[in-house]
Amino acid sequence: MKAYVMGNYTDKAFQGFMKDPTSDRKAVVEQLVKAVGGKIHSMDIVRGPYDFIVVTEVDSFDDLAAIKLVVEASGAVKNMTMLESIDFTKATTKASKIGYKAPGQ
Repeated sequence: MKAYVMGNYTDKAFQGFMKDPTSDRKAVVEQLVKAVGGKIHSMDIVRGPYDFIVVTEVDSFDDLAAIKLVVEASGAVKNMTMLESIDFTKATTKASKIGYKAPGQ
């Protein structure tokens, strides 16, 4: 499954970047994702409410959860948000078959 992972670095991580400004975080992320049998498509440092975004391919959401546990437990990342890509046509096809009435209808 394709997924998008975003997060924020902590003060601890920024201190590490300042000690070693050439630290290749993409290589570290690739190792993490490979450890669960996945691959990354891209990793970017971004400006905005998140510090980074990773586009990845893994077998299951459990794989992402395992990565989140390891990374956030290290104290280097916080606010890790994982978004799973979905097949919207499949979802809307299923939704069209569900009978639902909003309150008052």
